[in-house]
Amino acid sequence: MFKKIGPGVLVAAAFIGPGTVTACTLAGVGFGYALLWAMLLSIIATIVLQEMSARLGIVTQNGLADAIKNELKTPWIRFLLLGIVLFAIVVGNAAYEAGNIGGATLGMEALFGTEYSQYYPLIIGSLAFLLLFFGNYKALEKVFVTLVIIMSLSFLLTALITKPDIIALLKGLFVPSTPEGSVLTIVALVGTTIVPYNLFLHASLVSEKWKSKAYLQTARKDTFISIALGGVVSMAIIVAASNIPGKEIKNVLDLAQGLEPLYGNSATYFMGIGLFAAGITSAITAPLAAAYVANSCFGWNAGLKDVKFRIIWIFILGLGVFFLSFDIKPIDIIKFAQVANGILLPVIAVFLVWIVNKESVMGEYRNTRVQNMLGWGIIILAIILGAKSVFKVFGLF
Repeated sequence: MFKKIGPGVLVAAAFIGPGTVTACTLAGVGFGYALLWAMLLSIIATIVLQEMSARLGIVTQNGLADAIKNELKTPWIRFLLLGIVLFAIVVGNAAYEAGNIGGATLGMEALFGTEYSQYYPLIIGSLAFLLLFFGNYKALEKVFVTLVIIMSLSFLLTALITKPDIIALLKGLFVPSTPEGSVLTIVALVGTTIVPYNLFLHASLVSEKWKSKAYLQTARKDTFISIALGGVVSMAIIVAASNIPGKEIKNVLDLAQGLEPLYGNSATYFMGIGLFAAGITSAITAPLAAAYVANSCFGWNAGLKDVKFRIIWIFILGLGVFFLSFDIKPIDIIKFAQVANGILLPVIAVFLVWIVNKESVMGEYRNTRVQNMLGWGIIILAIILGAKSVFKVFGLF
């Protein structure tokens, strides 16, 4: 069964990380069911973009960065655009990595208390470094994914136990609204679901798993089912969080209140284990994804053990630990990471839609008119949300 599982599961597991738990919890606490539509829209957008990425990987047997590089014939344009891609991924992944380590830090605080919390980011960073450096992370990743699944089931059961108002839930899903002060939260929900580096990662992973265009339908099914299930979990977190008493989230103990209907006083420990597992898993994949993008941009053809490859992921991992070394609350870093991803998304999505429309690259498998309409619609929406978040931060909106 596990051999048949495709990269879609890894993509879904990547976006159900600490950022998702935090962003969805804050959305539920602050706005109830009102922002469920934003998560539904994010899931549809993720499926559309990741399908393009998977199709590109299978047809070209290359990653997204490779395809872009091969199509840009003018040296200075190639240099400029690849520079933008590289910068966007490095900045995005550095912020995302800080959020991952921050999530794992919150998990450790729930499990072991806050007495030595200033050392937790360094401990987590060191653990991620050892797993990446010695290349033995794959076996442990199965354990971490299992723990994340436990957390996901916890939220699904909790959402059911809280007996949500079905009419209000359906209204939140299908009637878009933007309550006062919700813009940054909406951007965070988009940023935590449509993760820019996943577009690069997916194309590379499918090209390794499936070597023939005959598997295109299999890849589509894998993408749709995996991401849709991930979306259901994210929505369940919002529903569970909307029932948190007190309506004020300051730390992981407050986050854990969303699980109390199911686990009672043990909820904090389950939340701690889930956040730690989600954080560590993502803390491994984010630096790796950045290294793969750099590998493609510079044409290194380097392996996991190559010095150049290691320098990139060490740099991203180091930035994540560095950001958290200042006296910044992990929950704030996580929120910033999701907003940063929401802003960077249009840059990467434009490159993706452009390349899957090239007949010289995709041939008969290039985008249909409907796929283009959806793709550009997603990009326009992402640009509007990103601009709103910038204006909001600088007090212009």
